[in-house]
Amino acid sequence: MSVRKADFGPIPTSPLARMAYSLRRLPVFRSDVLVVGSGVAGLATAVAAADKGAHVMVLCKGRAQETNTYYAQGGIAAAMSRDDDPELHAADTLRLGYGLSDPQVVDLITEAAPEAMDWLLQSGMSFDRNPSGELNLGTEGGHRLPRILHSGGTATGKELQRVLIARARQHKHIDIYENTTAVELLKDAEGSVTGLVALARRGESGGFDPVLFEADSVVFAAGGGGQIFRETTNPQLATADGLAMAIRAGAAVRDLEFVQFHPTILYLAGAARFLISEVVRGEGAVLRDRNGDAFMGDAHPDADLAPRDIVSRAIFRRMVETGDTHVYLDLSAVSEPGKRFPALARIAAEFGFDLEHDSIPVRPAVHYFVGGIAADLQGRTSIDGLYAVGECASTGFHGANRMGSNSLLEGLVHGRLVGERLLDRPRSQRRFLSPYLPEDHRAPAAQLHLADMTYSLKSLMWRQVGIERDAAGLSDARERLDAWAGYLARLGPFTPEGVEVMNMVHVAQAITACASFREESRGAHFRSDFPETRETWQVHTRLEADANHLHLSAQAVLGQMPTMNPPQHNR
Repeated sequence: MSVRKADFGPIPTSPLARMAYSLRRLPVFRSDVLVVGSGVAGLATAVAAADKGAHVMVLCKGRAQETNTYYAQGGIAAAMSRDDDPELHAADTLRLGYGLSDPQVVDLITEAAPEAMDWLLQSGMSFDRNPSGELNLGTEGGHRLPRILHSGGTATGKELQRVLIARARQHKHIDIYENTTAVELLKDAEGSVTGLVALARRGESGGFDPVLFEADSVVFAAGGGGQIFRETTNPQLATADGLAMAIRAGAAVRDLEFVQFHPTILYLAGAARFLISEVVRGEGAVLRDRNGDAFMGDAHPDADLAPRDIVSRAIFRRMVETGDTHVYLDLSAVSEPGKRFPALARIAAEFGFDLEHDSIPVRPAVHYFVGGIAADLQGRTSIDGLYAVGECASTGFHGANRMGSNSLLEGLVHGRLVGERLLDRPRSQRRFLSPYLPEDHRAPAAQLHLADMTYSLKSLMWRQVGIERDAAGLSDARERLDAWAGYLARLGPFTPEGVEVMNMVHVAQAITACASFREESRGAHFRSDFPETRETWQVHTRLEADANHLHLSAQAVLGQMPTMNPPQHNR
């Protein structure tokens, strides 16, 4: 490889530079464990830690159920049939990781999957079953066998969120703080994370007040950042907050160029971008272009059940070739699609489509951030006191691409493992929060139109850092993003909306830099100017701080994590 290091630039400016308060005057909430995020990874961590006796606080940016988990329509992968086993599940996961998955992590999570499903069943989760009462296991792209558990057809995330919130709310050691936006990490004099600044909603008035949350361990389970892109399956709250805070704190992040697109969202003018689950194609639905041609057979031997990156690129190219804004999903081969997929049938009917007879217009959208904060099997990051789980973490499970329905599994299994170990960390006897003095309390003369800036960001990332990328587009995107970050630092308001925009721009800068750095195509990252997968690039891209500067480097796949004995569940 000709290039193994690259300069990113100074650490982005903190939103606290626009805060007109002294930290010493803010109210303080104290716990053993602070979890940021209430999706599957965050709540699994919180429940496991609380079961061990920790006092846990969970911060939710909106309501507790407003998470990517809630909107997950696919399912949870686990080797639950007589014909399947965790080794086969692990082999499929490694194959879809395109050489960047960590076999130790993959083996541990797939091995723990059946027990995790039993835990969910014992917690009251309802999975779909066939007439004989057995689990109804579905198939998705990349899985060689049916191993996808679903609830209510495409309502798995909703049911999972219900079960975990119920367990958390009933636990005497867990406090949930809704409508609370985490803003920035704080450290003690020795550089360990000891808490964070947040903006908490002020009653019903709609205003927000800054508060401090202090804890021995801070766990980021803040999800991804699909809202950085114009087309996404993610809810409005998915603005990459955890990643942005980690980058500004100097924590190592890796493989951010791997942004996975879901191939099929409902694409109609004025309609919300409703995700159409891969299980629909697993039941026989076929992708067709405007001429009625089924084109996936020419793209991959698995046709419509090819890996998501391949399906997304095939749709994108067919759209370019036909000059259309979408392709079509034909459900005519699916038996009773209205009964099999009631939520999709209701949405389609509202826009005048009948699943029995009409093809549905679809196109790809950003779905999942494969890269994230570098974290080991215990959730530890490169900064003492900071842990990461779920979509905002990079554990080595997904590699360069995510196999369908593996994300809920990772969040559940890894979250429980991390939560069980958090109290093993020695508790700090000193909690000296680093002082932060705002640079300027005066209101700027110029005012930012945050909605316009957000739209410009989403459009830029979709055009130039989207499904297909090249050096010219990435370079231009980086110049624009750097300029936006510059005046955001001076003009960005210290409000939840202002913090969100700053977070999205900072993470967009990091994604663009990583995509420029990796001069090949692999998994969810495709460079039209470097279309081949290159053996010399079977490495992780790593962005981390050196003093007040950020640097990119290439890191070997094996041996990147601290050596440890994997934690075990009490079965």
